Amino acid sequence: MKRIGFIGLGTMGAPMASNLLRAGFPVTVYNRTAAKCEPLASEGAATASTPRAAAEGQDTLITMISNDVSIREVFYGEDGVLAALRPGMIVIDSSTISPGLVKEIAAAVEEKGACFLDAPVTGSKPAAVEGTLVFMVGGSADAIEQSRDLFDTMGRLLLHMGDNGSGAAAKLAHNAMVGIHNVALAEGFSIAVQSGVPADKFLELVKNGSAGSKQAELKGRKIIDGDFSNQFSLGLMLKDLKLASALSDAGGVPTPALELAKSLFQAGYNGGFGEDDLSSVVKVYEAWLGRRIGE
Repeated sequence: MKRIGFIGLGTMGAPMASNLLRAGFPVTVYNRTAAKCEPLASEGAATASTPRAAAEGQDTLITMISNDVSIREVFYGEDGVLAALRPGMIVIDSSTISPGLVKEIAAAVEEKGACFLDAPVTGSKPAAVEGTLVFMVGGSADAIEQSRDLFDTMGRLLLHMGDNGSGAAAKLAHNAMVGIHNVALAEGFSIAVQSGVPADKFLELVKNGSAGSKQAELKGRKIIDGDFSNQFSLGLMLKDLKLASALSDAGGVPTPALELAKSLFQAGYNGGFGEDDLSSVVKVYEAWLGRRIGE
């Protein structure tokens, strides 16, 4: 079977690597915080001490890194993966990073004779655990087909968006909508409960009415219960909204709803909710109301 290197064992990366192990792929893992490798090692993964070591001798390298700065270090650092790449190898990056950086890394990978796919995902921690992620992929159709077995192990759907950078751009546009929908849900809840409408009844209405959304299904109950255990953090959503804002500025696209959502997520981050689930943006509204939505 294909030999896999996997770098980045956070909320999403760890269950993705675990699914590959359960499918029988030999996987070598690396994480900057080495302790995060231990659960995967107990499942049979080999561990590496550097990104370069994780990439050496592999058929495919998968990276799932939180931001532009960190992924630059993974690829270009002193012990970065570029030095370990060889012709015919495929690099799949599932991070959410700027499309410009994606194109830069893709060019550097291709100079080594390897292929690069930007393949960010949608679906939070439960989908990563269940292997039902959706991949939006930029890059070579041939490289995608060569990697189909890996994508099928980690997800339920792959959408080829176009050339390198298109997967990253699609992810930022998508997450802009996720952030906006969460703000809309928080605001709708606020109007309803402040007017005496029970939160659970309002959520039932939203799910069955024209205002229904995936975010209402995923986050509505969490908001009512005050359960902000992290499936995808507010801090990471804020990072994505900032990247989406920069992308829209570069393209000359007016995005007033995105800018409002970004400001509200910034307020949540400043309020100390950065490590909570992204649905905790509702706490900004709860502070304004002086009450919890689920009271």
